[in-house]
Amino acid sequence: MFYQKISRMFSTDIGIDLGTATCLVFVRDKGIVLCEPSVVAIMEGTKEVLAVGTEAKRMLGRTPGNIRAIRPMKDGVIADFEITEEMLRYFIQKARQYVPKRRRILSPHVLIAVPSGITEVETRAVKDSAQRAGAGDIYLIEEPMAAAIGVGLPVAEPSGSMIVDIGGGTTEVAIISLSGIVESRSVRVAGDEMDAAITQHMKRVYNLMIGERTAEDIKIKIGSGYPMADESTMEVKGRDLISGLPKTIKITSQEVRAALQEPLTSIVEAVRVTLERCPPELAADLIDRGIMLAGGSSQLRGLDRLISEETGLPVFVSEEPAKAVANGTGVVLQELETMTRALSVSASRYRSNN
Repeated sequence: MFYQKISRMFSTDIGIDLGTATCLVFVRDKGIVLCEPSVVAIMEGTKEVLAVGTEAKRMLGRTPGNIRAIRPMKDGVIADFEITEEMLRYFIQKARQYVPKRRRILSPHVLIAVPSGITEVETRAVKDSAQRAGAGDIYLIEEPMAAAIGVGLPVAEPSGSMIVDIGGGTTEVAIISLSGIVESRSVRVAGDEMDAAITQHMKRVYNLMIGERTAEDIKIKIGSGYPMADESTMEVKGRDLISGLPKTIKITSQEVRAALQEPLTSIVEAVRVTLERCPPELAADLIDRGIMLAGGSSQLRGLDRLISEETGLPVFVSEEPAKAVANGTGVVLQELETMTRALSVSASRYRSNN
């Protein structure tokens, strides 16, 4: 206990939402200090890192042949070990600039949120990357638990709370009671799959090739999961697959909604399956409490109404849903000793042996 107190005086506690699309970093006593895209620009051949985060994302789809902008996280887990390590090192070092110099003496304690469906191999990859990036003690917490804590759900009470965290690479669905996950489902369908569905629609219907950023822009501006009162249109620029020349076309929010039907159906099905496996007593609690949505992709217009209609339960979108997981890591970090004991299923079983 004495060592822990001394350690916390001279080190930094950092919480990381290591997302497929965006990485958020929480520093104890400071709040969320970083919110940057999970993108790294490297030099081909040498793999020299040229840029990380926001600066690297600006390069997506715009780089010359000798520079490649890549996303080292795929479906919520590490796809490129070395590049993820460099990205984590960048975020950890940048986060430490926000704390006093005396708390930079020891290596930081790092709490990382990971998908609930992560395998042992993927767990080891995350911990190894964090350790090599300069972390000291490493903890992992399941994303739905972190999100539930971050949005203020009463996770410690003997009653059911349901969280649906829709991020960039995964959708995490969980029913929580007594500080543990009673039933959960993790599907690798989320914001990226929605973007891919829009890209395929543009190819199939208009023979138009668009990039990742354009597809995401379409989703944000006119995408929806349920018929809206104010349907709209949008001009889209891309490359004609037949002529090879730049081309501009106009699309409607109705056809974007139709394009999103497949990934949205997968998300709704994950929610339904989790509810079907829920113990009856907890299911009764959800009739009154409903379902809480978190994660950046939960902000898709009309998604809450779609899930409510399919499940018959009230559905709410949390405040600042994109920050829910990061805020949850922050709450755990504030009371690290007690919270890791209380959340034994989600956090302490993943504690680093280093």
